Amino acid sequence: QVQLLESGGGSVQAGKSLRLSCTVSRSPFSISALGWYRQAPGKQREYVAAISSDGITNYADSVKGRFTISRDNAKNTVYLQMNSLKPEDTAVYYCNTDSSWRRVITGVRLGSWGQGTQVTVSS
Repeated sequence: QVQLLESGGGSVQAGKSLRLSCTVSRSPFSISALGWYRQAPGKQREYVAAISSDGITNYADSVKGRFTISRDNAKNTVYLQMNSLKPEDTAVYYCNTDSSWRRVITGVRLGSWGQGTQVTVSS
């Protein structure tokens, strides 16, 4: 069973930055696609960003140009650098992983989820 541990959330003012981290116990980590997702209160979980095993990235339109996903295969960790944060970015952020790029960018049929990390952006 893959274990996911997200961290780095917090409360910030609009316009500030945060960097989220997610450590993944999946092996081999290096060939897995990785994704970040978020769930705001009263809303369904939505896709945020993904990175493939060879570094190809993809972003939701709502975060394009503000968020950057990256990975460190030596540390089994995926990051989400979030700049120019907006109040509408407030949510619990989750990561997940799969060997299928399509499943990661759609968020469909993924494995179990971690606890997530709360991001709160005030205006």
